[in-house]
Amino acid sequence: MKKALLGLAVSLLISLPVLAALKVGDMAPNFSARGSMGGKEFDFSLQEALKKGPVVVYFFPSAYTKGCDLEAHTFSQEKEKFDAAGASIIGVSADSIARLNRFAADPDFCAGKFPVASDADKKIAASYNLATNAAKAGMTDVKGDAIDHDFIERVTFVIGKDHKIIASFSSKDDGISPDQHVAKSLAIVQQLSGK
Repeated sequence: MKKALLGLAVSLLISLPVLAALKVGDMAPNFSARGSMGGKEFDFSLQEALKKGPVVVYFFPSAYTKGCDLEAHTFSQEKEKFDAAGASIIGVSADSIARLNRFAADPDFCAGKFPVASDADKKIAASYNLATNAAKAGMTDVKGDAIDHDFIERVTFVIGKDHKIIASFSSKDDGISPDQHVAKSLAIVQQLSGK
């Protein structure tokens, strides 16, 4: 009897769909979130941002961690080129809005040049089929502060005005570094704009 139940449980697990990030051509789920731009809170809406042009939505594990810091700093350095291509940027993590307020204003990272949004309940990540992992007990960031939230996997989406995903890449699946997320998304929006 135990073997039969174990066999049934294993076959059910095998038949479950594998969680995979949304792909090129999929419709990007709309979302609204509390965001921070230069340390000032506001309500971000993907639907509103897409009215202005393509949006680069990049999910990152945590503010004040090595790869995320590099990615935010690189996006801030290239922000004018995204603007010239008519594209917006929004970073999304499970960090609290208070933590993101500091990160968004920090001149070494977002530098007040683009917004980041809090997905503390991970509902946005779930709508994009992204995996989350618990931070290890006692884990601290580069400033020595405890990290008390889950990590969302690093995935970048370039979303067109029609809400379709134009490009998607992840560090885990594509083996690219955080700063390469910026370079690849910039090349795509520049190609879209013809610049």
